[in-house]
Amino acid sequence: MKHLITLRKWEESDIESLAKYANNYNIARYLTDAFPYPYSVEDAKAYISIVKDENPTKCFAIDFNGEAIGSIGIFPQADVHRKNAEMGYWLSEKFWGQGIMPEAIKLILEYGFKTFDITRIFARPYGHNLKSQRVLEKAGFTLEARFEKTLFKNGEFVDELIYAIKKL
Repeated sequence: MKHLITLRKWEESDIESLAKYANNYNIARYLTDAFPYPYSVEDAKAYISIVKDENPTKCFAIDFNGEAIGSIGIFPQADVHRKNAEMGYWLSEKFWGQGIMPEAIKLILEYGFKTFDITRIFARPYGHNLKSQRVLEKAGFTLEARFEKTLFKNGEFVDELIYAIKKL
């Protein structure tokens, strides 16, 4: 089933949907501690105020039928890592398993390789986030590394995986 999603800039009109969908422990548990839980309207306002005027855009709303249902971003690195960019994402639990995230990743890959002077895009899911690993593999990413029990999240040490795809 093909979804008609788009990636677009975050707008102030997205504050309510961002707060509604991001306020979910099942999302926050797979993201860095910089992603708050609970996620409030104030958190949504603060986030949108930071990212809405980026140029070029790095953080996009995943838009489904005119509503922001998640976020995906591409973050170019610096110094000796400058030919690389990290990708991060989350999607409303309501839309999990519907093929939306692989489509969003395809769109951000096209954008990232076209917009930035990079040759590699990587993502760092936690070892216990099997759904994210499958999404990355479906999108053509390869597992490059696994670091055992290196990250501390929710009171426990978890594995960090590095998946990457290179520009053809």
